Amino acid sequence: MNIVLINPPHTAIGSRVPDDHLPPLGLLAIGGPLIDAGHEVRLVDAEFGPMPLASVVAEALKDCPDFVLIGHSGSTSAHPTALLIAGMIKAREPATIILYGGVFPTYHWRDILAETAVFDFIVRGEGEATVVALVEAVEMRQPPASVAGIAYRDDLNRPIATQAAMTIADLDAYRVGWELIDHRRYSYWGGKRAVVMQFSRGCPHLCNYCGQRGFWTRWRHRDPVKFAKEIAWLHRQHGVELINLADENPTVSKKAWRAFLEAMIAEDVPVLIVGSTRADDIVRDADMLHLYRKAGVIRWLLGMENTDEQTLQLIRKGGSTSSDREAIRLLRRHGILSMATWVAGFEDEGFRDLWRGFRQLIAYDPDQIQALYVTPHRWTPFFRIARDRRVIQRDARLWDYKHQVLHMSRLKPWMLFFSVKLIELAVQSRPKALARILFHPDPEQRHSMRWYTNMGRRVWFREVWGFLVTDRRVKGGPTLAEFWGAPQDAEEESMIFQRPAKRPATVPAVVLHAALE
Repeated sequence: MNIVLINPPHTAIGSRVPDDHLPPLGLLAIGGPLIDAGHEVRLVDAEFGPMPLASVVAEALKDCPDFVLIGHSGSTSAHPTALLIAGMIKAREPATIILYGGVFPTYHWRDILAETAVFDFIVRGEGEATVVALVEAVEMRQPPASVAGIAYRDDLNRPIATQAAMTIADLDAYRVGWELIDHRRYSYWGGKRAVVMQFSRGCPHLCNYCGQRGFWTRWRHRDPVKFAKEIAWLHRQHGVELINLADENPTVSKKAWRAFLEAMIAEDVPVLIVGSTRADDIVRDADMLHLYRKAGVIRWLLGMENTDEQTLQLIRKGGSTSSDREAIRLLRRHGILSMATWVAGFEDEGFRDLWRGFRQLIAYDPDQIQALYVTPHRWTPFFRIARDRRVIQRDARLWDYKHQVLHMSRLKPWMLFFSVKLIELAVQSRPKALARILFHPDPEQRHSMRWYTNMGRRVWFREVWGFLVTDRRVKGGPTLAEFWGAPQDAEEESMIFQRPAKRPATVPAVVLHAALE
């Protein structure tokens, strides 16, 4: 079958401002198994440009595909654009079968299928096995009800879903379709050739606002040695210089993570690694942080979310301000940059709360910060807590963590916005931070911090312009439950967990490397 994968152009500031673009890992992960199943697969990555929607549709339909698959990593804010693209495709070629996947459609399938007929099938949960089975069922004219993990409209035009799919027990059983991209087009970190990869999926922690934990159902990881070998192959074969880990928490298993670090060191390739993890994992790994840097880890985003202990308890973060501070200190001692995320809006903060948060951030002394706004998802427990709060942003394209979407009674939107912008400015321009940017002894770190500072400055001004000129907020908007629907936390897990088979004993990376030379 002839299949086209579409990565819609994302409207988020983080996609439009940087000069760098990363490949769409989710679509490539689907593309590899489809190619291996004998299908012709092509990727249309509309992020470049970005491509006008008419051009996206024309490019997608030029070879008269049998199937078009649409998906985006920022699935909530990308949904309106995915909907427009699907509608334009159906208007031109009604017989083309359109599949839609991602986190947002996995949970909102009932609403999507009830509101529009432009999507023929929705893939729920992991798609590698499900998409191959679905395409085969359609090709062989078998009933779609035989395929687990999908949703569609029945003969009476009613949205229905099949039984949940099983999680993928062996993440190494399906390969990423790297041949679908031209690696020369993709970069990050200020022009370094880069890709996105996953060592693991899921997270064992119970943060009640996280929209990813339930989607992946359980934490699983790839074979550490195989993963390191794939990174080394990407460097040697395609010149990849940087790996951006898409994992929620790759360091859950100290044993598995150490095996990966040792395997990367044995491969001896000059590849940088950036990603995100928990501060308490960094503190736990204090005795092996020297391996992190030696293996190429150059920056960790630490999901701290807030600096108030009461708020951390509300969102069930499971960390503490003391471990957050210690993690930043440990990373700096081992030459690894720290980026602290700080989220406003979990509770009804006032100026005093924001001031306290600012002082705590200064005490943390991170190398970089990323200020975000709470963005509730219907399938998370936090949605139930916030269900009666008013929505001030009805444009789903702006539900991207960089725009305030929930009303706060103590602060008007302009008060919160400019407080957050001033906090960002003050933390990033404090003397310590400027000194590191200008005089850090490690040239790679200087490059990293200067690149992030330059990009952050452009994003900062773009956000101010958007708030003052282009973004539209509403007064007296609907409640969160009225806007998105009833809470779905009872069905938070999107798949049925399939326990991985017991792994054979792994040959030490150094021994294996020596044996292959």
